[in-house]
Amino acid sequence: MGRLIVAEFRKTLTTKSWWGLMIPAVVLALGFAAGWGAFANEVGDVLDSDQTQAIADALGIQTGDLPMGLLAIGHGINVGLTFPVIFGVFALAGEYSKKTITTTFLTAPNRVSVLTAKMITYILWGAIYGLILAAVSSLGIAMTVDSNRLPTSGQWLGVLGASVLAGILATLFGIGVGAVWNSVVGSVVTLTIYLLVIENVLVLLFYGLWRVDWLGGILPNGTMNGIVGAIGAQAFGAAGVKVPGLDSEAQWTLQYVAGAPGAFSWWASALIFFAWTMVFFGAGWAANQRRDIT
Repeated sequence: MGRLIVAEFRKTLTTKSWWGLMIPAVVLALGFAAGWGAFANEVGDVLDSDQTQAIADALGIQTGDLPMGLLAIGHGINVGLTFPVIFGVFALAGEYSKKTITTTFLTAPNRVSVLTAKMITYILWGAIYGLILAAVSSLGIAMTVDSNRLPTSGQWLGVLGASVLAGILATLFGIGVGAVWNSVVGSVVTLTIYLLVIENVLVLLFYGLWRVDWLGGILPNGTMNGIVGAIGAQAFGAAGVKVPGLDSEAQWTLQYVAGAPGAFSWWASALIFFAWTMVFFGAGWAANQRRDIT
């Protein structure tokens, strides 16, 4: 197993995909975190004074010290998570497209060992993506958010851990989708459009027309985003245990600003996205046990 894992790392390190996807992930995470940080610095104007005071009183701090940076950091990390998903697609679908899967399967004891080695390797890659995205997003909010509105050390650590977890699950999710579809182009195009456009439009449409505020809390992209984003929402009483005096519209607005509209809590988002990941990963695993190679 150790040799198979080393071989998997060599495969990724000798291609351009790992750094070719890392660069836009870092740039977008930094830009989104900085941009939303500037917006979150003024987000108190969105809420009326009574609701803002209710949040501040519940947190036991002054209104001007609300951790607005915690609302923004999720956006940077979440937009960057699209890239470990795409990176995961290359794990199996990429080998099929390049016709290297035959050598991989024939030189390993069995397909189970190959898929296990890939899973372990890409878990580590997902953790690396999560760490880097948390770091650059932290830099982004530090550039645009007032120092008294930045997260506490405990909140920083929580975001870091959640980002690593989200990076791992995002990568495994990409592996599963790519393994089921067995096409790099089809998987990447469909996932990108769905993650960045379709689901976001659905969430906004359902809330705007019918006030359905929970849809983002059960769909794949919403739950992936909620792993980190809900930490910011929970810090304002907009997810998990609700702050008294915060109405449903203000709650959803705070969730949206945090990048996790509809999220129930960070751990609920993690569990639901884990379920989505296992559905696709399990289906892909099963499909590749029977798939012919040439």
